Amino acid sequence: MGEPEAKAGGHQGNADNGSAGAGQRSAVVAKAAAIQAAQSRPLSWKTVLKRGAGLAAAGLAIYLVLPSLTEVLASWPRLSTLAPVWLAVALAAELASFTCNFGLQRLALRARSWFPVVTAGLAGNAVTGILPGGAAAGAAVQFEMLGTAGFDSDTVVGGLTAFSLVNVAALLALPVLAIPAMLGGAVASPGLVHTAFVGAAGFLLVAIAGAVVLRTDRPLAAAGRAAERLRNRLTRGRRPALTGLDARLLAERDAIKSVLDSKWPQAVLLTTGRIGFDYGCLLAALRATGAHPRPSLVLLAYAAANVVALVPITPGGLGLVEASLGSLLILAGVHASEAFLATLAYRLASYWLPLLAGPPAYLLFRQRYGPAGDRPASPDHGRAPR
Repeated sequence: MGEPEAKAGGHQGNADNGSAGAGQRSAVVAKAAAIQAAQSRPLSWKTVLKRGAGLAAAGLAIYLVLPSLTEVLASWPRLSTLAPVWLAVALAAELASFTCNFGLQRLALRARSWFPVVTAGLAGNAVTGILPGGAAAGAAVQFEMLGTAGFDSDTVVGGLTAFSLVNVAALLALPVLAIPAMLGGAVASPGLVHTAFVGAAGFLLVAIAGAVVLRTDRPLAAAGRAAERLRNRLTRGRRPALTGLDARLLAERDAIKSVLDSKWPQAVLLTTGRIGFDYGCLLAALRATGAHPRPSLVLLAYAAANVVALVPITPGGLGLVEASLGSLLILAGVHASEAFLATLAYRLASYWLPLLAGPPAYLLFRQRYGPAGDRPASPDHGRAPR
């Protein structure tokens, strides 16, 4: 999530009026163009060095959490001991979570058809889950596929940006839900209590900052000008000066507001379903092992592990999520063997199976739409009427 849904340069309503920021290239657009250009020229030494540094960072991170990752993977033979009914419930819950996820993307993209949204989402998710720091590359693949399906570029970038921000805000809000249970007497380890209150404070700060940014122009414009001056100072003599960043940020803010517009109730419902069913998958995986922990404490472990997964160090948080979630479940009162087995079952449903669905989804998409660059203008794939 960081780069993946890069900011829009403008939104559809502003595009028709020729407003500033319309048609601006976002980080996602630039990433998509860079991927296509890279196919026609050799890699520069800077690119090789940057990718090498990313791989080294991912390797170091996995090495540091290798003991916990190994313990989780060592539970693989014990998957056959899981209660079949609860395992089926876990898989069904994760399927429902992905359905809500794609429903939210479809809403943000104002699309009528499910097929391009689902296939592009699965393919982009697979790229994100394979490459270290692959969120930007995954979003670029998704952007390119949606463009091939006939979506307007401003609509795609603005929609994916809004989708990303809503999901991050929802994840930060999760610890808030567990605080009443702890205040009501639920016994929790000091580590989980600390996680809850840090998460609540973080959500409060994000909510305040979000409200200010959405309602007033001056703070966002000032931040844009400051970032522009800093960037130009650091790259002086090496890159062209950046201009108009404040106006671009305001246009991107308007794009997000335009995308969601009156669809907030549906967006909240789908976001709640996406996270709620995913959390339900973890609860069902725990029940499949025979564990019966407090749901409020499991919620804290789940929230903290998913925030860790937002850090784009390893592909899909591989190793980091297993280590953090397994350890946090132990703090939530789950026996170590059950915690690592449940973590494996949860990651199988939420990470590995969707990863395997990526290549077939990409092939199905190409079978229907052909190679990149063929962009049909069929209204079935564009924006839905508002």
